[in-house]
Amino acid sequence: MKKLMFIIFAVLALLIGLYPLIYVFVDHKYTFLSSKAPEILNNPIWRFAFFCHIIFGSISLFIGWRQFGSGFRNKHKKLHRIIGKTYILSVIVSSLASIYMGFYANGNIVSSSGFVSLGIIWLLTTVLALLKIKKGDIIQHQNFMTYSYACTFAAVTLRLWTPILKHMIVTPGLSYLVVAWLCWVPNLMVAYFLNRRRFTKKDIVGPSPFKKANTEKIL
Repeated sequence: MKKLMFIIFAVLALLIGLYPLIYVFVDHKYTFLSSKAPEILNNPIWRFAFFCHIIFGSISLFIGWRQFGSGFRNKHKKLHRIIGKTYILSVIVSSLASIYMGFYANGNIVSSSGFVSLGIIWLLTTVLALLKIKKGDIIQHQNFMTYSYACTFAAVTLRLWTPILKHMIVTPGLSYLVVAWLCWVPNLMVAYFLNRRRFTKKDIVGPSPFKKANTEKIL
């Protein structure tokens, strides 16, 4: 069951990670851009931020799932470091762009504050994960990276919740206000329980076999 859940998790990440391709093959009037006002679409800063967000966000989603699982990390340590560096750089770029875009979110201050909050938490958890591994703190690094990818995975849960909420909520626009928070808050709650489980397992099996000298080379 656990393996099946991981496969579903990975497949969803890979599929949504290919999302930017629709802007190459699909007319923009059939994409998210059609929902934006002309003055926003004509803003070059917003358009630059938008494409930075979806391209680098998709990269982080597409590669980040592979960092989970001790078997892969232990067997491919060099590749794990390469993916980690790419992931962190991609998240930093995408999260900064998303914070800016959040102020232009459809709806009102409820949706804007939801997406801006997501962007800030996404950025902070990723930077903290980087700082922790630099200090050799593997457990806290893993904890913050779990929170970080929970935010990254909001790209998936947003697209899962949106059609469901549109059928459940008949008031136009209200579903978007809800999904601005629902796409990431439950993700962080799941990440919290995963981290608690990791901490408990650490207490049972003892400290990590990795040495600090080796962890400093990870990034």
